[in-house]
Amino acid sequence: MKLQQLRYLAAIVENDLNITAAAERLHTSQPGVSKQLKQLEDELGFPIFLRQGRTLTRVTPAGKRVIERSMKILKEVQSIKRLAEEQKGDGRGSLAIGTTHTQARYVLPPVIRIFQQRYPQVELHLHQGTSEQIADMASRDRIDFAINTGSQELFTSLVLLPCYQWHRRIVVPQGHPLANESKVTIEMLGKYPIVTYVFGFSGPSSLQQIFARAGLKPHVALTARDADVIKTYVRLGLGVGIVASMAVDPREDADLVSIDASHLFPAHMTWAGFHQGALLRGYMYDFLQLLAPHLTKRLVARASNASSPSDVEALFAGVDLPVYR
Repeated sequence: MKLQQLRYLAAIVENDLNITAAAERLHTSQPGVSKQLKQLEDELGFPIFLRQGRTLTRVTPAGKRVIERSMKILKEVQSIKRLAEEQKGDGRGSLAIGTTHTQARYVLPPVIRIFQQRYPQVELHLHQGTSEQIADMASRDRIDFAINTGSQELFTSLVLLPCYQWHRRIVVPQGHPLANESKVTIEMLGKYPIVTYVFGFSGPSSLQQIFARAGLKPHVALTARDADVIKTYVRLGLGVGIVASMAVDPREDADLVSIDASHLFPAHMTWAGFHQGALLRGYMYDFLQLLAPHLTKRLVARASNASSPSDVEALFAGVDLPVYR
């Protein structure tokens, strides 16, 4: 059994059992990947995948166990490489982050600017996606850090560190009737079409439930995952926008009126997550502290060694998180 075979196996799984796509990712030939897979299965004495002709259709029960162990081995190999790089102390390496549009567009730019000034030889890879897509990237070990809001149930294999809280804000064009209100109520908001995030429709803090508690049903004109898209359609007069507080830029959005909605909607918490037992290099600790100053190396290390999510929560019980309003 060779480490190369395990890498090929991981690539096949990460490319939805498509050997051709796996070969392209590995910069090798499809016959070469197929040959290594056959040799591995011959050595094991059982198939890892079921086949229909030359197409891999699904993973066998025994194959699933092999894949799980192979992924663990490859993670350990990566940790060994990082340990060697850390000992060199030359500031080289890479950092892959999976996050949402809002965080990538509005929160991370100043963090990344300072980080790259400190670590110009670290390759930074920023992957944007939905919560589900970020969780998939984490499960495939394609990212070092996941930065997301809510949806903790999708990231049970990660250590989740609370970073900051944020509220929603209402945005309307200049001259809109709500622009002159000192404190908007849910009844006032219910008189207008709403343009907001897709995620606003799930969980106890969803728009549907918040309006339902007031005996109302929201008229949702459009949903999007991109705050810039929401603001564009607000400008076109499609409806009243509801966006994350950090997504309102005083200069770029000077043509819009931003209204506090913290009294209408509960606060959200953004967290950063990484795999338990992952070897974090020095620059990774620095990145976390640039993102959230309370995430000191000592606190992150303690969270990494915590035995359960509740123990991690206990570590941060007395920490005042930054708040975007």
